[in-house]
Amino acid sequence: MTDRPRFAFRIDATDGAARTGLVSMRRGDIRTPAFMPVGTAATVKAMKPADVRASGADIILGNTYHLMLRPGAERVERLGGLHAFMGWERPVLTDSGGYQVMSLSELARVTEEGVTFRSHLDGSKHLLSPERSVEVQRLLGSDIVMAFDQLVPTTSTRDVQAAAMERSMRWAKRSRDAFDGGGAHAEAAAIFGIQQGALDEALRRASADQLREIGFDGYAVGGLAVGEGQAEMFRVLNFAAPMLPDERPRYLMGVGKPDDIVGAVARGIDMFDCVLPTRSGRTGQAFTRDGPINIRNARFAEEEEPLEAGCPCPVCGSWSRAYLHHLVRAGEILGAMLMTEHNLFFYQRLMADLRAAIAEGRLKAFADDFRERYRGGAA
Repeated sequence: MTDRPRFAFRIDATDGAARTGLVSMRRGDIRTPAFMPVGTAATVKAMKPADVRASGADIILGNTYHLMLRPGAERVERLGGLHAFMGWERPVLTDSGGYQVMSLSELARVTEEGVTFRSHLDGSKHLLSPERSVEVQRLLGSDIVMAFDQLVPTTSTRDVQAAAMERSMRWAKRSRDAFDGGGAHAEAAAIFGIQQGALDEALRRASADQLREIGFDGYAVGGLAVGEGQAEMFRVLNFAAPMLPDERPRYLMGVGKPDDIVGAVARGIDMFDCVLPTRSGRTGQAFTRDGPINIRNARFAEEEEPLEAGCPCPVCGSWSRAYLHHLVRAGEILGAMLMTEHNLFFYQRLMADLRAAIAEGRLKAFADDFRERYRGGAA
């Protein structure tokens, strides 16, 4: 593992603003555009790590907030780090915890030092600062560390958005400094900065300029997919993504629906994460090229065909819609497992198709065909 680069990114082909390439790290390569399944609490829910890898995933995401509270970052370090703890040998990106602090703790208090909050588990009091966030990510053994930032609603006043963006940039510098002081971990891992600025082009520009001045291995677009709608998200991506360095990977946090991903790839985004494929699988929704289906619907009770015709995943190769309908309606654990497995295969197949379309210069045709078919057949 030591003869591999700490972090390198190459672009192999472009098609308009879209890029396909490779991130190389000590624990393996990440094909881009890439979708990262979410393993918030050191597990991709309802999936074994080997099956996540078999779906085509090169990297997964863990979460600082949840892991620092349970089982605790220091405990994970004593047990050999996150990779050994959960049995995943490939790269892991860890979210900084900032989003969860803001969304899960009603009593969170933001100061220049950081965010003081009470645990949603037991009410215990904690301070999450840029330094502590990076320390937790170091203890976990994260391969890609995210800078700590402040997220405010897009409906906030511009003054509030500007203040949060500027604080996020100060915290980005503190995160970078804390990461650089991390010794052996800093020599083996990478750190990404997060662009903020809500829906405002000038704020996004100011944020991107400051992040570039600090310098990061990769750059994320934060503060989107929080209720603004797809059209508005794409409008912001049209100007926000090109503000970030061409030679570094761009990560759109928390996205998303399959057609969101297709549109964001066309606008120059390289990396994605979202709970949607796993959460939907647990609640009975399957993604198909003909749109999502709710397997709970009575119409599937006697359908013998697979979830999606032509899908190469193990679920579609072995079980019928009728059986999955039965499992989900009966509340059987296997139902959640199989639905989740199919959804993760669907997402990774979509990413592989996007990479191929970019490499062959036919992304627009692929995207147009995908959207027309996907939006025409939800059930």
